[in-house]
Amino acid sequence: MLLRLSTTASRSILVLLSLISAVFLGYYSVRNARAEHAVGLNTLAGYQRAVRLEPGSARNWYLLGRYWQYNMEDPDANRAITYYHRSLSFDPHSADAWLDLATAYDGEGDAAESRAAFLSARRAAPASADVAWRYGNFLLRQGEVETGFEEIHRAVLADPKRGAEAFSRCWRVDPDAERILQSVIPPSREAYVGILHDLADAHQIEPALAVWKHLVALHPKISLGEIRSFSNEMLRSGRVAELESVWQQAVSMMDNPPPPDPSGSVLWDGGFESGFNGDGLAWHVLKESHGVRADLDSSRKHSGNQSLRLSFYGKENVNYAEACHYAIVRPGVAYRLSAWVMTKNLTSSEGIRLRLRFTEKSSSKISETSDLRGTEPWTNLSLSWIAPSGSQVVQVCIVRNADDGMNGDIEGSAWVDDVSLVPSGESAHP
Repeated sequence: MLLRLSTTASRSILVLLSLISAVFLGYYSVRNARAEHAVGLNTLAGYQRAVRLEPGSARNWYLLGRYWQYNMEDPDANRAITYYHRSLSFDPHSADAWLDLATAYDGEGDAAESRAAFLSARRAAPASADVAWRYGNFLLRQGEVETGFEEIHRAVLADPKRGAEAFSRCWRVDPDAERILQSVIPPSREAYVGILHDLADAHQIEPALAVWKHLVALHPKISLGEIRSFSNEMLRSGRVAELESVWQQAVSMMDNPPPPDPSGSVLWDGGFESGFNGDGLAWHVLKESHGVRADLDSSRKHSGNQSLRLSFYGKENVNYAEACHYAIVRPGVAYRLSAWVMTKNLTSSEGIRLRLRFTEKSSSKISETSDLRGTEPWTNLSLSWIAPSGSQVVQVCIVRNADDGMNGDIEGSAWVDDVSLVPSGESAHP
């Protein structure tokens, strides 16, 4: 239906009403913009100005409350509580306001009011990981372990990234790793990997092994880099039997594991096929070191897809031992160390060789192969060695010893491939 304005007076009234509406809307738009600007200053004066401009805004009262609660210079919990209540009078369904109110009451030692505020936050946002997390921690501080664990479990279900922190918090309350894994941490690859990292950094191998057991039960895909702290800590602490088992399980869960090593070899990835570097029972290769560059070369290899190339710049008499691998051995067993090496224009009277470093009668010992220098095709370097009593870990390194002569600066290249350490009687790589 069309509105027909038959008189000049009627049309004038409509114009006047439109002008009033425009002025009204313009006023409130300007006031809102001024309040937003004041809030954006993040200052006490700004928040106070915002609540004066928009006294009915729940958000502005909430931000003023947060200022007084978290102001490091002059906090005032009572003011914060007052302003949170004012905010909630306008928006009683704000989980954020209820949470900060609960925290303020908790800080003032009022557990009853804090609990009530946490429960209101939970009603406002029943699926919130943050609400469950903060309420769960409150319950743990109150000594209510079971219900606290339940809330933190809800938090980790909603946000698996909280898994490591959840384990840490709960473990401080109850150092029973298995209980926490059963009742708090849901089966989650992401959560378990984070917990492993934190426990390894804290030198806590036993609970880490419990976490690893739960992780393996998921049959996930995993990269060796995700267990670097865990494997390094086991190696550092001498937990070699567990490390050997964990490493084998981790390799079996890799996306693209390298081709198998020679049967019985205790060196992993002797052909440098995985490209993984630096941790656990893998190669530790320094990319640049005193005039030597190490990289993988797919153009020259003894077998497989690539080899390790060492390029010497000819500027130093290098004492090189920056490509190493830890291996687990059995005392009293005879082993054969073997590698294939090729050289091109490798100068000086000291070339590339392999070295075994091990412990015997509490002292460090070494055994080395002959060296290769000049320009030579793929050549096998090897030695026989018996693991002494008490020896569990041996270090295999690709080395170049410093030349005692006047012209010891070395230049040229060497390629190394198919390194193995096998018990005698078993075949090395052909």
